[in-house]
Amino acid sequence: MQAPSRRVFLKMLGGAGLSSFAGRRFHPAGFLWGAPSDDSVSRPMVRYPEKTDLILLTSRPPQLETPMKYFDRAITPNEAFFVRYHITPIPTRVDADTWRLHIGGHVEHDLRLSMNDLKTQFDKVSVTAVAQCSGNSRSRFSPRVLGGQWGDGAMGCAEWSGARLRDVLQKAGVKEGALQVTFNGLDTPAFSSVPDLIKSLDVSRILNDPNVLIAYEMNGQPLPLLNGFPARVVVPGWFADYWIKNLEEILVLDHPDENFWTKTAYRIPDTPCGCVEPGTTPQHTVPISRLKVRSFIAFPENHARLPRGNRVLLKGIAFDGGFGIEDVQLSLDRGMNWRRAKLGVDRGPFSFREWSFAWSPEVAGEYRILVRAFNRLGESQSEIPRWNPSGYQRNVVEHIEVVVV
Repeated sequence: MQAPSRRVFLKMLGGAGLSSFAGRRFHPAGFLWGAPSDDSVSRPMVRYPEKTDLILLTSRPPQLETPMKYFDRAITPNEAFFVRYHITPIPTRVDADTWRLHIGGHVEHDLRLSMNDLKTQFDKVSVTAVAQCSGNSRSRFSPRVLGGQWGDGAMGCAEWSGARLRDVLQKAGVKEGALQVTFNGLDTPAFSSVPDLIKSLDVSRILNDPNVLIAYEMNGQPLPLLNGFPARVVVPGWFADYWIKNLEEILVLDHPDENFWTKTAYRIPDTPCGCVEPGTTPQHTVPISRLKVRSFIAFPENHARLPRGNRVLLKGIAFDGGFGIEDVQLSLDRGMNWRRAKLGVDRGPFSFREWSFAWSPEVAGEYRILVRAFNRLGESQSEIPRWNPSGYQRNVVEHIEVVVV
């Protein structure tokens, strides 16, 4: 299998030619919860190969956001799944027949695995898990922070299938003294001054977690190129900066990884909340890791007009970092009272959990509808937005506003 042609990708990734491809089809009050989820802000919609209409953040590198309407279900369609690259150029064509995954470093045997090797030499396992960009919802931070100004759609949930990473490492033979494992993809910086995107995990983290995968399928299909074809790392419960796409090389280290993307980037304040006073600089930081509890209202959309007396089914999703969602609650009176929503099928602790709530508004007027979730540890979302200078791991109580007429 090959990705869509390089010519198509290069045209679309060029800033001048991007707009001409939009819409083309390709085949293979008193509360401080912050701004509501809202796709009505005038941001352009674009259509890239293997994708439906997504919200454009940047084209070089591609950053494409999923519209909120797709979060009324547990599984995000492949074509609607968000896209996040850090550097350019990105791979625009990969031949799975000639692609090889190199496993080396502090191991007994260097391996160069083909796609057929991954599929035949290792057990195929699956896990349903949320991939969420660390900066999802960054545009909601106040005061504003630098970085891609994502709305709330830099996330998605899929069933990922592939080989356990620990099985692959065991075949290579991890030597005594191994500390960390780095992952590198096919995206390569155009200039030597730009650090290549390399991320790492502790060896113990991998060997003790059978859910960390080298995935080659997404919802039963080969990965879309923009979501990592031919293979990517999947780290359920952790933010997606660890989920390296278009995987090319895995190296085992006998020393701490100190590359830019570990030592400097993707770090949060070393405080219990991962936050500091707005506008200040943290004294110490640690790498970002586990997802926080979040919940969203996908339907109705923000600013919707609803007929009085008619039944409307509110719908959305909730998730956390792998303990599992136990309860979702809504408030129709700005947080004074909370009502329990109906939870959908439990697809596992790393998955989106669907929820729904039937409402028949009898009184006309403006409503602010709030949603919050609780995981099995009792953790929930904060009522007041927590701030950090990178705009990471937002998990405040979210809301929409509707008008009943």
